[in-house]
Amino acid sequence: MNKTLLKYFAVFFLVFAMAVFHAAAKHGKVHQTDTTKRTDDKGRAYPTPPPNPQRLFYLQRSQNINALSYDINIDKATGKPDEDSPIHVYWLRYAEGHGEPSELTYLQRKFAYGVTSKALGNDKYDIRIMSYNQFQLTLMKAADGKYHIFAIVSKKQMLLQNIFIKIEGGTLWVPNVIFVEMKGTDPVTGKEVTQRFKP
Repeated sequence: MNKTLLKYFAVFFLVFAMAVFHAAAKHGKVHQTDTTKRTDDKGRAYPTPPPNPQRLFYLQRSQNINALSYDINIDKATGKPDEDSPIHVYWLRYAEGHGEPSELTYLQRKFAYGVTSKALGNDKYDIRIMSYNQFQLTLMKAADGKYHIFAIVSKKQMLLQNIFIKIEGGTLWVPNVIFVEMKGTDPVTGKEVTQRFKP
């Protein structure tokens, strides 16, 4: 086989591969990780909540652009997390306003976005989000001396910063979760880490 024929085969294969990739992406079969331009069905960009020294991480969902803020609840007497309620969860209302805080309803707190906590000793806490309590988060101090939330995804530790949940259909009590995307940093290198999985 001469060089000219090999060249034509190489070009054909490249064009074919690109066509397959784009077709797969169109039908949702390619794992996409670029979330820098995420918008809702009305074309509104998902806002990044402004810095808050108490915030551990925030959570957003595909239903609307509201965010849930998970803040540390420090006991002023001890300077440590409140043993009974180490995390305060509340809404940041962007869909209806400009990110104004709003408390969760009882049902949201007890069955969806609230958390349970269990003291592990040495100022560490096992934290679980109510709607996905099989996934462990750990509240503890990092090398900077501040409290953070840590997660283990794909056997790698992440200092969690935000979560995005893609939901399509299902019901209020049993939503059809397409994927969960977690973003944070590697606590050793400080590099950004993104992990996406289907629960």
